[in-house]
Amino acid sequence: MYYRPSGFVCFGALIALHQPSLATVQDETDIGSETTARRSFVPADFAQFAPRNALDMVNQIPGFSVREGGDDRGLGQADTNVLINGRRVSGKSNGPVEALSRISAADVVRLEIVDGAGLDIGGLSGQVLNVITANSGGISGQFRVSPQFRSSGTPFRWGEAEITVSGGGENSEWTLSLANDQNRRGDAGPEFLFDGAGALLDTRQEQNNQNTDRPSISGSFSRTAANGNVLNVNGEAQLFFVRRNEVSERSGAIDVDRLRLLRETEDEFSYEIGADYEFALGGGRLKVIGLRRFENSPSVDRVDVEFADGRPMAGSVFTQEADEAETILRSEYAFAALGGNWQFSLEGARNSLDIEADLEQRDADGDLQPVDFLGSSSRVEEDRGELTLSYARELGSDLHLQTSLGAEYSRITQSGDVGLTRSFVRPKGFVALDWDANDNLTVSTRLERVVGQLSFSDFVASINVNEGQVDVSNVNLVPPQSWLLEVEVNQSLGDFGSITVRGSAEDFEDIVDQIPIVGGGQAPGNIDSAQRFGVSADLTLLSDPIGWPGARLDLAIALVESEVLDPLLGTPRQISDTETFSLNVDFRQDFPGSDWAAGFDFFYDEESADVRLDETSVGRESFAFASIFVEHKDVFDLTVRTSVSNVLDRDNDTFRTIFNDRLTNDVAFRQNRFRNFGTIFTLTVEGSF
Repeated sequence: MYYRPSGFVCFGALIALHQPSLATVQDETDIGSETTARRSFVPADFAQFAPRNALDMVNQIPGFSVREGGDDRGLGQADTNVLINGRRVSGKSNGPVEALSRISAADVVRLEIVDGAGLDIGGLSGQVLNVITANSGGISGQFRVSPQFRSSGTPFRWGEAEITVSGGGENSEWTLSLANDQNRRGDAGPEFLFDGAGALLDTRQEQNNQNTDRPSISGSFSRTAANGNVLNVNGEAQLFFVRRNEVSERSGAIDVDRLRLLRETEDEFSYEIGADYEFALGGGRLKVIGLRRFENSPSVDRVDVEFADGRPMAGSVFTQEADEAETILRSEYAFAALGGNWQFSLEGARNSLDIEADLEQRDADGDLQPVDFLGSSSRVEEDRGELTLSYARELGSDLHLQTSLGAEYSRITQSGDVGLTRSFVRPKGFVALDWDANDNLTVSTRLERVVGQLSFSDFVASINVNEGQVDVSNVNLVPPQSWLLEVEVNQSLGDFGSITVRGSAEDFEDIVDQIPIVGGGQAPGNIDSAQRFGVSADLTLLSDPIGWPGARLDLAIALVESEVLDPLLGTPRQISDTETFSLNVDFRQDFPGSDWAAGFDFFYDEESADVRLDETSVGRESFAFASIFVEHKDVFDLTVRTSVSNVLDRDNDTFRTIFNDRLTNDVAFRQNRFRNFGTIFTLTVEGSF
């Protein structure tokens, strides 16, 4: 996953970066004696844009996007493209975006873009950002508040806020952050139900609201001892509250007039704490990493239907409580030999998911009665080990190689109504080359054997009471594997900007998709093979060279094609529910000689159909999501930004087809939903202290 800032964020730093004052000399970095930076930036390069933190600066670097990573269980080799003081961000919830946002702009010394394949950190290739920081010994901070109003009748968002304090001394740094990620979302519109012949059966007027709050406290501490030993500690604790309500007024030939109420609630608590310690040992350096993560997620999904003729209420309630835990111990030993840098790593992890679930349905008298739901309460455990050996070296002054070879062992145990214990051994590794063709052109290639990881929830039976979808338990899931080839070309356009083009091809084994289960029903399961091909491009253009000062245009486009044999029809189709096209356009104008800026952004995407054995559904935007903003960078030392979003009045539309028999294309119903969410008005105020 790549992090791309929205048009609401200050984008104009590239306008300054192309000026002669930009630090483009190939300085030595702090992360490898033989490594030089492709590009290097200092805080002065971003000064006119009043950045509050390191993330504000990183967002302005031309031709670079933060790769967040952290989706898999365990830590594994580095899968993000961000380093802080030459070290990977070893947290999970504390990913690179979160870590960068907590670093005060005053603590940034410089930012460097380096060749990942030339580093002694296993897993890196292509463009890697290294953020060099230092704390002067004082305490500084930053804050942000962002109230929001929507015209669709959604409640006012008043509690979106964050405050971060940082400090330290010559050899230590610390940060502490309090935040609430708050959303107030909703949409409304009609839904139409047709039979297989196209006759209208039911008309529904619906209003949907979803309120979420995610209050959290997080922090980090880093200390470098006089002997060079390094200690890092980071942690986060958060709550997550979800309240969703949908009111549907229904009428038509299918039944008498009805009022259907959907209520979904979740009250989640989670924490993560991690630490690593690095020290000299023998002829190299050993890093020991430990991490503990826990999440408790009780949820209730409830549907109630009231009838105009006074008959008893219908509906169902699905209650679930899930406890998910992960404990990781990892060691990495890095040393120099045979003309390059080696890293030997060993990781052990224990993962678990414990789910208790109950299903109740209303009987003919309208009373809730328990229903046996086989496989909905279960415990899934995994003991996993990983062993890898990486080697990186320069093949020439402009060519860097990194290669890795390893294996992963996994033992998965499922208990409950259905249970099974299985183990797997999977080889993994990659070879990567980074080539600096000239001062303006770099080419990175990577061929990797990827071992995927299973979602534990896919093992457990579940029901979606809103859509009426039931997944039975499937204990026979195996981890997917693939061969992945990636090529990235970055071309500097000098004062005009930059362009980055990426291409990828992936060949899967045992990809996870919806399949029929022996004994009846359907669930996520394995399909023998699949392929996916993608190409994307990121273009940044600056207007200064043509005599138009202060403007920047960012354009990102991506196309993805895939193919898998449908397990029911046996015919090729796209991989279910994946993004096939996206277009993002951002424009920003900083007005010379003033603190004012303005701009817009435009986003459109398409996805392949979500395919089940008895239905298909696909979401379609009526057009695109667009926003405009105006910003003043010094209102009593504050940055104040106002934005208006969804100015093109985009709808969220869904088209769903339910089959009696998809094999014979016997359609039972077609459901067309049209939802409008109105115009969004946001005020964002940021400051430093």
